Amino acid sequence: MWFRRKAQAPSAVEAVPAQRLRVGKPPSARPAEPADAELDVHALGGTLWRRKRAILVPAFIVTLLTAAAVQIITPQYKSSASILFEGKENVFLRPEAEKTNAEPGPADIETLSSQVQLILSRGLAVDVIRKLKLNELPEFDPMLGGMSPLKYALVAAGIARDPLRMSAEERVLEAYNARLAAFPLERSRVLTIEFGSSDPKLAARIANAVAEGYLAFEQSAKQDQTKAAGQWLASEIEKLRKRVAESEAKAEEFRGKANLFVGTNNTTLSNQQLGEFNSQLGLARAQKADAETRARLIREMLRRGDPVEAFDVVNSELIRRLSEQRVTLRAQLAEQSSTLLDGHPRIKELKAQIADLDAQIRTEAEKVVRSLENDAKIAGARVEALGANLDQMKRQAAVTNEQDVQLRALDREAKAQRDLLESYLAKYREATARESIGSAPPDARIISRAMVSNTPYFPKKLPTILVAMLATMVVCAGFVTTGELMRHSSAAAALPMRATSPAPAWGLADARPSAANARSLGVPFSAIEDLAQSLRAAGEGGRRVAVFGVSRHTGTTLTAATLARALGRGARVVLIDLALEAPGLAAMSAEPHAPGVAEVVRGTASFADAITRDKLSRIHLVGAGQIGDADVTAIVASERVGTMMEALARNYEHVVIDAGAAPEAASERLSRIVRHAVLVVGDEAAPATATARERLAASGFGEIVLIEATASATPAAA
Repeated sequence: MWFRRKAQAPSAVEAVPAQRLRVGKPPSARPAEPADAELDVHALGGTLWRRKRAILVPAFIVTLLTAAAVQIITPQYKSSASILFEGKENVFLRPEAEKTNAEPGPADIETLSSQVQLILSRGLAVDVIRKLKLNELPEFDPMLGGMSPLKYALVAAGIARDPLRMSAEERVLEAYNARLAAFPLERSRVLTIEFGSSDPKLAARIANAVAEGYLAFEQSAKQDQTKAAGQWLASEIEKLRKRVAESEAKAEEFRGKANLFVGTNNTTLSNQQLGEFNSQLGLARAQKADAETRARLIREMLRRGDPVEAFDVVNSELIRRLSEQRVTLRAQLAEQSSTLLDGHPRIKELKAQIADLDAQIRTEAEKVVRSLENDAKIAGARVEALGANLDQMKRQAAVTNEQDVQLRALDREAKAQRDLLESYLAKYREATARESIGSAPPDARIISRAMVSNTPYFPKKLPTILVAMLATMVVCAGFVTTGELMRHSSAAAALPMRATSPAPAWGLADARPSAANARSLGVPFSAIEDLAQSLRAAGEGGRRVAVFGVSRHTGTTLTAATLARALGRGARVVLIDLALEAPGLAAMSAEPHAPGVAEVVRGTASFADAITRDKLSRIHLVGAGQIGDADVTAIVASERVGTMMEALARNYEHVVIDAGAAPEAASERLSRIVRHAVLVVGDEAAPATATARERLAASGFGEIVLIEATASATPAAA
């Protein structure tokens, strides 16, 4: 046998026609192999070694046939060429604005994929086929050499297409496309072209022809684009010229009507006049103020009798001559005074002449003052005239402001049309220049041409032979293994069995029911399996069940675990340890030291932390946890326990509670949560059994099932 049994706790109880359950020794009949038996590798290896001929002989035959087949198959050779896709034009043919950016930008995967589709396009394929005359080769048109019997058979079976229903071009294209492959290299702009053929030279020629045809397609497309752009630009330029002429005519016409002619410095005449009047007004005001100031100063000097030394007086020609005569006379007076007295007639004459000159000088100074005052008046009149003209120009500028805005809008429109026309003219000149060159550079170039390959890529003889041999050995080993499994399963099915489920580590003893016992049970349960089936059929009412014992050490924990495992074969089940006086479920858990009910009640652990798995089944466990010196009754009566029960009932289909000994259990608290109760008794006729049953009934349990345990159901036996 290839399976050995794991050590296993009781998982189910076989059905017997009794209404009382006794936990005792296993039956003597040989049980079937458990469902969780593990694979015996040594036994399996021995079986395969004994049947080695059934594995090696087919593998050897298939290896020989594969070796002969790879020798017969025509070898296929593959050659590849590489193309670098740049995606930019020649720097000498690009516009001036783009010549500074000589480096090509990044090419996205969509662009490279589009180029691959161009390489695989039908148009390029037709050109290559026509150029190399591939339609004249039997490799590409099998009808040139006639169909082989194998091909006839495949066509008759509907596996292959009938070449007679295809045109010659379709047959050649199908063979060509089957041998051609193109793809971009990762993280690069390189496109690889691969072609396979039975002739290595032909494979290299076709790969190079595809690369050259691709470049020719690119070049032709660029030329077509240039011609189309030139034609479109020519038509647009004619339209733009008309629009520019119309826009400029509208602007000039409006300028003439609104009298908004432009003078020097690119300003309108009205604005220039306004500026000139403003400058003249400032100058007139300055002249007026200057004349008034000088006249006032000279008059002050005359009033005080001070010598008049003002600029306007000193620069007068008459006053200058009078001043010179006065100086001459004063010199003569000084000379004569040295010899003559003041009463001398000559002295008096000189003094009289000097006084007369002073009077003439003052008279001339007053004339200068009056002249300056007249100049000030003239400047004032000019200021008034210029101010009036300036105000008039301002009013005129305010009136023509809206017209000026309209004129600027017309000028902008004309300028925009003119700029667009100049841009189109520049592009048109570039397009015509490229057409005159005769050829536009493609966006790609060949960086590696295809070379003739000396090594076939198909078939790979040695790998093919090894794969065929290993695959045959694996398949044969699988057949041998499957046959042995079926043989052992048939043998196990033929053995007599007492239960429909795997046999547990402990079994049942037959018992004859009595009428009194049937009345005490209330339902015709004869075994835990029957009890599990009844709980499943009870619907919502059977989802929760509590297992009590008449006293400690009556097999309560063992019965609760067996019932939970029986229910867990087809549903989600959780088993809770509320036998807080003598907890025992921790030994079944895969995490025996995990927190439990006590930690959840204290708030030191969550529900998720307290839930663990059973070592030997799919059910989940919630242990009692670390009780310590805590009050057991207070823990069971805690609201957290009720909340935990409701949460578990929402997430599990069945909740089984190990409630412990009935005298110690908080049965009244549990009856609010659980409807069904199972009472494990040592002797149904004992007074303690009746007392425990009455206590459970008084606590509020609606249905109570009695299970009688034998003496072997002690903790040691469990």
